[in-house]
Amino acid sequence: MKRGISFEIPNEYGRFLWEVLTPVELTKFIWRSGGEESYLIEDNELGKPLFTDEVNWIDCLSLKEHLEHNLYYLIFVDLKAYSKGINPSVIETYSDFLNSDCELVLLVVDSDFVTIYCKDSEKLEKLYSNAKTKGFENLHYITDKNDTRTNLSAW
Repeated sequence: MKRGISFEIPNEYGRFLWEVLTPVELTKFIWRSGGEESYLIEDNELGKPLFTDEVNWIDCLSLKEHLEHNLYYLIFVDLKAYSKGINPSVIETYSDFLNSDCELVLLVVDSDFVTIYCKDSEKLEKLYSNAKTKGFENLHYITDKNDTRTNLSAW
């Protein structure tokens, strides 16, 4: 069974979260940020943090606006999407993910390694197709047989 996808994005400034999440209707979810390390680009240099340092909830419209209209540099990202009106739970493992109301997990590690877990198989196919169209490298599916991740966190 397909659990998700993984691929590499360029290790440079850009709008890569926006590009990666294009097939996802961001405004349908509430988003949990896991206290990652990424920065807005200000005057062609690292500026303020893209997200706050602590774990917090991000309004869907704020996230969409933030990712679409800013340049940023990703180092570590841990975003989890929950349907609106759902009681979000903490996700630490794939089993937690399966047994939760979380719909999508997006992790970026070391600036360029992206992993996405998605419960909706149609949406997963769109994410895969989008990553392929964007030319992201080393794109492959994560399956029950090849998934070596033990923790669904960027840390």
